[in-house]
Amino acid sequence: NVPCLTAAKIDCCVLANNHVLDWGRAGLEETLRSLRSAGIGTAGAGLNLCEALSPCIIDFGAGRLLIFAFATDDSGTPQWWSATATKPGISFLPDLSESTATHVSEQINAVKRPGDIAVVSLHWSGNWGYEIPPHQRAFAHRLIDSSAADVIHGHSSHHRKAIEIHQGKPILYGCGDFINDYEGIEGYEEYRTQLVLAYFVTLDRSTHRLVRIEMTPFETYRFSLRRVSAADACWLKGILDREGKPFGTRVTINQDNRLQIDVV
Repeated sequence: NVPCLTAAKIDCCVLANNHVLDWGRAGLEETLRSLRSAGIGTAGAGLNLCEALSPCIIDFGAGRLLIFAFATDDSGTPQWWSATATKPGISFLPDLSESTATHVSEQINAVKRPGDIAVVSLHWSGNWGYEIPPHQRAFAHRLIDSSAADVIHGHSSHHRKAIEIHQGKPILYGCGDFINDYEGIEGYEEYRTQLVLAYFVTLDRSTHRLVRIEMTPFETYRFSLRRVSAADACWLKGILDREGKPFGTRVTINQDNRLQIDVV
């Protein structure tokens, strides 16, 4: 799959998830070698705990993009997959408590410099359902309120979930899948997992506050992507509006069927 990633010009792969050690620690080591030999950065896993906790750093001239990644047990990620001082593994969060949020914030702020943008990528919650647990929301808010996180990038569910803007910073609670091998899975047709989104988040260069979130909808078909119909784009808008209503977010559609969050 590495040629697919290089063709797509992927800069970073987040590896804190519930499948990265399916082939054991040796499999993770091979994954790390393969990505690094292709010039692709990683976050959320490493050959030891220090590597797993370290961000992927992408220099964009005026500052740096720092990508931190973590996984939680409610996503199906075993705690024993955690990296140690001497063993490869992932960066694992024991819970989403206030003390854990404080610890993560301190870790990020110890690396973050003026001008840097920090993305916190979280593999949390189960595969299905739209509910946003209160402790998830509190955890995301604490990371933003501490000036640690500028973007919260949530994932694990196979479908897209609510988006919130807190203190001018975006919280993507669940971005859903993009391309995977689950096509045709039965029993969850109501979620229409074949409809996926590519997210484009724009922040103000000086304040790092959100300017807009643009989302390009696609339909997955046999490991490929194709543009959706106007009706499918409207369906996605309806879902995002419904789930975003408690968080005060609303979606508009432009003439190309792209979706956009109105920043107010």
